[in-house]
Amino acid sequence: MIETKSVTKKVNTSEGSLQILHPISFEVKPGETIAIIGASGSGKSTLLGLLAGLDEVSGGEIFLDGEPLHRMDEEARARLRGEKVGFIFQSFMLVQSLTALENIMLPAEIAGLDDPKGRANKILKQVGLEHRAHHFPNQLSGGEQQRVAIARAFITQPKILFADEPTGNLDSANSEKVEDLLFAMNEDLQTTLVLVTHDDELAKRCQRQLRMTAGELVEVSPQLKVVEGSMQAGSKQ
Repeated sequence: MIETKSVTKKVNTSEGSLQILHPISFEVKPGETIAIIGASGSGKSTLLGLLAGLDEVSGGEIFLDGEPLHRMDEEARARLRGEKVGFIFQSFMLVQSLTALENIMLPAEIAGLDDPKGRANKILKQVGLEHRAHHFPNQLSGGEQQRVAIARAFITQPKILFADEPTGNLDSANSEKVEDLLFAMNEDLQTTLVLVTHDDELAKRCQRQLRMTAGELVEVSPQLKVVEGSMQAGSKQ
């Protein structure tokens, strides 16, 4: 479902080129749940952005459901995201001028799906917020906003879901509710899930955990091993 080959990321600064990601190679199989963990500044969100086509690689290759993301311009990446990707952000990223229902409808409308309102009402009920359909984001709690964001991410039934610190802005009670909802819906739709988190307990709910330090994958779960900065699936340590 996702394959990276020697992916790197550099940015230019006033002091010269800064290497954010060192060569990274790994695969994610269809339906897998993967957690990328690490401290702030380790490069995990940068990697997630590259995998989702939100940014361009400096070197290497990324294949998303068989398509060469690294060769695409922004327009082509946006098309691919619209067809195959859902995204959940730490800060919810809801459109403030739209109601909960309208926020959920938006991706379905952009994708040209039939009956976006009917789809949105159905998934709003799944996340337990049908009574909040006509409320605006500023009238919702943080936990409610993230549940709307989850519903929005799943409405197009994406093949791949990326989540960047999905519980980072929530208290422990709301975090648990959001986690349960995220994994339940993901299992129901058999979506491939890649999430970034600094929360080890959340990471343990995924099938595999990858740890990043200073732009390198230096520790992984027992199902994988690191080979010169890359990872091979199915190997024993």
